[in-house]
This record gives sequence, C-alpha cells and structure tokens, in this order.
Amino acid sequence: MKRLALAVAGTLALAGAAVASADTASKPQIAPPPPPPEATTATIRPSFAPDRLGAKAAFTFAVHFAGGEHGVPSPVRRAVVHLPPGLTLNIPKLRSCSRARLQAGGTRACPARSEIGAGRALADVHAGASIESETAGVTAWVGPPRNLYPTIEILGQGYSPLDERVVITATALPDKPPYGEKLEMTIPAIPTIPLEPNASTVSFSLTIGVSKQLRRNPNTVVLPSRCPAGGFPFAAEFGYEDGSTSSSTATVPCP
Repeated sequence: MKRLALAVAGTLALAGAAVASADTASKPQIAPPPPPPEATTATIRPSFAPDRLGAKAAFTFAVHFAGGEHGVPSPVRRAVVHLPPGLTLNIPKLRSCSRARLQAGGTRACPARSEIGAGRALADVHAGASIESETAGVTAWVGPPRNLYPTIEILGQGYSPLDERVVITATALPDKPPYGEKLEMTIPAIPTIPLEPNASTVSFSLTIGVSKQLRRNPNTVVLPSRCPAGGFPFAAEFGYEDGSTSSSTATVPCP
C-alpha cells in the first residue's frame, strides 16, 4: 500500500508539473522591468590659497557630477552649499550688479569693482545621436540684497556649440552648526536645440577672492582666525531635473 501511495503521489506531481508547464507556455511572458537609470552623483572639492589662518586668500569651490542615464548627469536645478563659520568676504568698496544687467549685457554691463571671482564650467550638450562638450566661462559678482540678505550673481557664458548666457543668484543665509552660512540657489534650465534634452553640467569650478585673474581687484576672502577640530567643514545638496537628489561633504584640514 505504501508503494502504491507513493506511485500515485509521484504521478499526480508529474501531472501537476506538466499542467503548470503548459499553462506557463500558453501565457505571454512578461519581461522584468528595466533597471532604473544610474543616479546622478556629485563630489565637492573646496580649497584655500594660501591656506593660512586669518589670511586674505582665494577660496575655490569645485564640483564634479557623474552618473545619470547613458552616462550623462541629469541637469542641476537646485543647490545649497554649506560654508564653515568665520569665512568672510572682504569688499572695501561695495559695488553691486543685478541679475538683469548681467543677463542683458554680460560682464561689460557691470562695474569692475563688483566682480569677486572667476572660473569655468563644463557641460554636455545633446546634438542628435551624439553628445558634445562645451566649456563656459564663469564669473561671480556682488548682487543686490534679497530680503536684506547678501547675494552673489554667478554668470555662465558659453559660445560653442551653444551661444548661451545663464545667470544664477546665490543668496547667503545663516546656517546651523557646524556650518556658518549657506548659499541657496535655483539654477535655470539651459536649452540646447529643439526636441533635445537640456544641457547637463559635468563640472564647475569658481575661485572667489585673490587670484591671478583678479590681482587688481581688492575684493577677497578672509579665512577664519581659528580652525574647528577636524578641519573646515563643507557640504552641498543638489536637486536634479529628473527629480532625484544627491549630497556631498568635504573637509579642508586645519593649516
């Protein structure tokens, strides 16, 4: 009886497997969903020159973006940069330049004394099936106050393949420890050609204060006279056009 029961059970199991196989074969197969596109990431690199407590110096803030669909980062649309306490901007003769003037006339539209920094950016531009890179010049200017808070107007100017001018307003606001201030900014879309995605920033570098490009300009950054334990902390959060976000932190060691 045990052998007969085992034989019947085995036969039923084989029959069930055959039916299941037949049902599977008769039903359309649903392919698994494709993996989500690689997320855009950011890496920040702050530095001082000279790196000496209390010194008038050049402050460079660089950021590199990577990842994204097809290896192209999603365009940045929002950014918040957190700065260490005590880092100040020294402007002996305050002159400002508005976003509207920069947008309309570029660097020639603003007083020379209002310029506080320079740098460059690299962007990926879609051109049909190919992707071209464009280098844009970047300059920073003292902007008019916004709700009594200081602002910095950042001008990006590209020429080829896109003759495009973009102005970003960064508003300086109080921040929570371990930071002193934060710069909040909304970044406009950079259109390319009709039916193509907006341009994507790959890297960005801006030096504020004394530098070779600004030797005749007295505007400079003054480093804190004391360094926090562990170094000067920096952080940044970014929001992208595809709805994703990322963040990055960095520390400049104490001199």
